[in-house]
This record gives sequence, structure tokens and C-alpha cells, in this order.
Amino acid sequence: MDNPNELQPAAPASPSFVTPNPWQSLRRFTNARIALGRAGDSLPTGEMLTFQLDHARARDAVHAPFDSAGLTEQLRAQGYSVLPVQSAAPDRSTYLKRPDLGRRLGEAGRAALASHAGEYDAVFVVADGLSALAVHEHALELCVRAATALTQVGWRLAPVVVASQARVALGDEIGQLLGAEQVAMLIGERPGLSVANSLGVYLTYGPQPGRTDAERNCISNIHGQGLSYEAAAQTLLYLMSEARRLRLTGVNLKDDRAERDAAAQLME
Repeated sequence: MDNPNELQPAAPASPSFVTPNPWQSLRRFTNARIALGRAGDSLPTGEMLTFQLDHARARDAVHAPFDSAGLTEQLRAQGYSVLPVQSAAPDRSTYLKRPDLGRRLGEAGRAALASHAGEYDAVFVVADGLSALAVHEHALELCVRAATALTQVGWRLAPVVVASQARVALGDEIGQLLGAEQVAMLIGERPGLSVANSLGVYLTYGPQPGRTDAERNCISNIHGQGLSYEAAAQTLLYLMSEARRLRLTGVNLKDDRAERDAAAQLME
């Protein structure tokens, strides 16, 4: 070599053993696992490693501890009265094995709520569910947005309830004990293999134990790459207003704003 500093030609690239999928271009529209390609009869190594990483993140989200005390302090700093409660599940392991216990309040929580019973238009419940991570990242902002808007138009809101080891149906008992006309539960959704920090909102009119999922409205997929806080808050406020007018939630309550706007434009 005459000049050791002279750039040498790059080594030829190794041949690719990955057979691309013809739907590859669609991946820019979704985080779903599509068009992964293949290497022989299996997934490419990179895709397999990504799958294992996302699976680990989902497991971590399910088992992550819920900072109920920290969230309570954040809500109080925003000027809200807060009632921390726990379901009948004494710990995370029991909660995961016994979903029924996550749907019922513990004795201490039942007594605490009964002492604050009144006549409320609504109560917001912030619960860990299956992803405390989602609640830590998204619940405060959404709860404050929605509660502030309702207070400004005269709604009587119960103290915010922060519930640990909670399932969706726990909101039914909470709403009934407080005397709330409807309950909006902000809860961590079951982590998937593309998103582990997704928040959901479940709205129930006339909450009482025994309500079914068909009697609720759900707003899901609230996270950084999903539904925005603003869009989620606007949808929730619309549904709560309609629930108050119609005195129901569930399959008979639809978010029909798009249809109404389209009809109004046709009438112009």
C-alpha cells in the first residue's frame, strides 16, 4: 500500500437472506405486525428480537407498581379532592389471578366512599388496571381537562377516586356508594405487542354492581401515537352530555357527531 491513509474500496455487501413482503409499504401507516418478511421458514432475526422486546415491555407494564400516592398528590395540587381506595385484591399477584376481587372494593375503601356520599352528576375514577404506566403518563392530563370543562358548565363532581388493583367494573360500586349519576373510569388498558402504555376511559350511566359491558361506552387507545388528550376529552364530554340527556350509556349511545355535522352541511 503506497499511501496508508488512502481510502480503500468498501467490501462488497453481504447478500440479504431476508425475503421482503410485498406489503412492506403499508408499515408506515401502523404499528401492527404486518409485512415482516421472512428468512427461510422463519421471521428475520431483527423482527424476532423486536417481538421479544415488546413482549417484555408488555409484561413489565402489567407488573409495574402503581404510584397511587404520587398521583393523589398531583391531583390535589391541581385543586381536586381525592379519595384513594383499593379493591378487594390485596396485592398484584392476587389481582391478576382473581379478576373478581378487582371488581369489588375492600372494606376500608367502601367505608371511605360511604362517608362522602352525596348527589353528584359524575365521578372520575383513575385506576391502574393492567398498565399503571399508562395511568402515570396520561391520566392526569385527561382527567383535569374533562373535569375542568364540566365544572365550568355547572356539573357537580364527586371527589376524584384513585383506585388500586382495579378492574373496570369497580367503578360501578364506587359510583353507587358516592351517589353519582355516572362514572368515568380512566384505566390502564391491557398492554399489546405494539403499545404498552395505552389509557382507556369507560363511561357508565347509573352505576351499580351488575352492570354489563354492553351498558358502557369505551374510549380507547389514548397514548402518544394514538388518540390525543384533546380528542379523547372532547369525545368523553360529548358522551357524558348525551348520557345525561338520554339517561343511558352503552350500545344505545353513539358518538354521532360526524353524522350530525354531515347532515347539517346538507341542509345548508
